[in-house]
Amino acid sequence: MARTASLLVVVLGVFVAIVLVTFVVSKTGFGKYLSFTKSFVFAPESQIKESKGITNILVMGKGGQGHDAPDLTDTMFLISLNSVSKKIVYISIPRDIWAPKIRAKINSAYYWGNQKEAGGGLILAKSTVEEIVGQPVNYAVVLDFNIFERIVNVLGGVEVNVENSFEDDHYPIAGREEDLCDGDPLFLCRYETIKFEKGTQKMDGVTALKFVRSRYAKGDEGTDIARQARQQKVIEAIKNRALSPEVLVNPWKAIQIYSVVTSSIETDIDMNAQAVLARKALSARDNVWSYSIPEDLLQNPPISSTYDNQYVFIPVGGSWSKLHEWISSLIH
Repeated sequence: MARTASLLVVVLGVFVAIVLVTFVVSKTGFGKYLSFTKSFVFAPESQIKESKGITNILVMGKGGQGHDAPDLTDTMFLISLNSVSKKIVYISIPRDIWAPKIRAKINSAYYWGNQKEAGGGLILAKSTVEEIVGQPVNYAVVLDFNIFERIVNVLGGVEVNVENSFEDDHYPIAGREEDLCDGDPLFLCRYETIKFEKGTQKMDGVTALKFVRSRYAKGDEGTDIARQARQQKVIEAIKNRALSPEVLVNPWKAIQIYSVVTSSIETDIDMNAQAVLARKALSARDNVWSYSIPEDLLQNPPISSTYDNQYVFIPVGGSWSKLHEWISSLIH
């Protein structure tokens, strides 16, 4: 598999720089700053949850406000950080995996958990994914995709390389989710047409968000794989811009970015654990591997009431044991 920059490294790397600058320029929180700095420098194992040197983090992206299903986590992946071998493994988790634990697709675990209790989304999502991947999930992070629009605007725009031209005539218009469109049975007034031309272009926040969220483009760009690739392109563009000298030496920019990040991310990783994980992730930044679950480990059963008449993936042979073995061989 090809090496790739992990979203975790991007988020933690930028987060570390921003947090340090924020605490330095603020008049409060100096004690927290010292604690964070100490954890980052010395990286004590006792500050993080791990098993045999491995910490697993479930990272999820939800649609957020303006999306027709704001709390479904259509982007999911497992980040495994091995502090012994100094390796990071990134494994994409298809949103359509059927999870018997919740009798629904895996991308709805976060939603159903939140229906039970405040903060229950992270708990249920972690336990549901644990059964699928066969590994303990120590932490979870949920990113609202609206973070793309807000952080890109703070940065003053980003340069993104559009690999393929595409058009999506079914992009949802925020605020019109319940519009009856004067009786139009197709509800066409709820959607707009967006177009992107091949080549490098500067995107503002609104444009970047449309670029990463487009789901109904014609051709290959309409697949989930293509959408994930576009998300990675914008993430890389954000990283490059956020870590540019122009931004890093600007304390006000750093504070703005920090505010956007902390308001758009939900996590059960406390600050000291963030510092330790950031240090370990940065130490392993040259040994990052990205994988997708092999197709021969998944099967698509006929649509039936067994799976609520939905398109889903289930394990070949009826057991996740082979997937467990595959994942274990990657992260150790």
